[in-house]
Amino acid sequence: MTSSDAAGQYGRELCVGAVVPHTGRLSRLGDPLTFAIEFLRPALRHIINGRHRYPVRLAWRDSRSNPVTARQAVRDLIQLDNAQIVVTMAGTQVLPAVADTCEELGVPCLSTAFPWQGFVYGRGGDPSRPFTWTNHFAWGLDDIADVFAELWQRCMPRPRVGCVWNDDLQGQLLRHPGYGFLPRARARGHVINDPGSYHEPADGFEGHIRQFLDEDIEVVTSAATEADLRLFYRQAIEQGLRPRLITSSRWLAYPCTAEESALARACVATLIYWSPRHPYRSSLDATTTAQLADAYEQRTGNRWLQPLGLAHALLEVAAHVLATADDPTCRRSVAATVGRTRLDTIAGTLDWTAGPTPNVALVPLAGGQWQTGRRHRSELAIVTNTGLPEVAVEADLTPTR
Repeated sequence: MTSSDAAGQYGRELCVGAVVPHTGRLSRLGDPLTFAIEFLRPALRHIINGRHRYPVRLAWRDSRSNPVTARQAVRDLIQLDNAQIVVTMAGTQVLPAVADTCEELGVPCLSTAFPWQGFVYGRGGDPSRPFTWTNHFAWGLDDIADVFAELWQRCMPRPRVGCVWNDDLQGQLLRHPGYGFLPRARARGHVINDPGSYHEPADGFEGHIRQFLDEDIEVVTSAATEADLRLFYRQAIEQGLRPRLITSSRWLAYPCTAEESALARACVATLIYWSPRHPYRSSLDATTTAQLADAYEQRTGNRWLQPLGLAHALLEVAAHVLATADDPTCRRSVAATVGRTRLDTIAGTLDWTAGPTPNVALVPLAGGQWQTGRRHRSELAIVTNTGLPEVAVEADLTPTR
């Protein structure tokens, strides 16, 4: 897919555009995508499609973690950079804004790091009428429920579980009676107590905690921000609620810091969708997951993040699609190519021909827990691998005593 003397005529320049939350509340998530763009820029100077060699330009625009700005970023990438495909990742409000704008303007879009039900149903989609321009790869709410239920059962045979879910799209998706987290967890035989929504950012969780105490809740599951989860845990301890385990699917994609040490002691477990221990390589240059994580840490001075592997895979898929489309200069041809793509990437095998629904490729999940590490005060250890057996279990799940 990179330059080669075997290529014949030169084609016109192709642009891969990225909408990145470079600033604002999602900036920690934007760092891996910004890094991936610079890391892969040398390998993506050219793409060969058939007998043509196309120069490639990587461009990005800052969404500022805001859906309105994200929409404008898409327009700029299309009108000013002439992007053939747009990539983006995560943000409950920002990602749908990017995808919807691409769908409206007729530009291929590839996104990740957001449960696929949110990408499809949260945007008013219907699997019987697939999107034309927008595609996605990620895990599902049902996959999170399966991982968390296994973690709960490792903690106790049938624990009573309390929910800390907000009143935003995320909470609505988790509760949905058809495709949400809640019906999947209950179908596995768990008693789930949902005291109702809270508005984010939260000013207190007294009502949740009082109900959890009344119902003898033993495990808490959450999709809260780091700040809200820290507030919940502090107030829970103050009021005498000591969960044996907390499962959380949101902020825990990021490393614990000294500020978060109280949560590190809370025996918090989470999902794992990528790590330096996953046995995958880049389709562009055979870089391993461990090499990518090392490069990120050396060049940025920061610890690796789970979104790093998905950010790299976004650009792998974009390059592959441009290299295999019938006409990489035609946006409709590029969009159609994503739907028939199956590619081994640094994030695993991404297969849009297999579903679970049109426009979506599935990323399997393992279960993890923040535990005392060798190199850092807290490290994310893989504790269950039922959904991803090729990744080795590193530690036992440790509930509070």
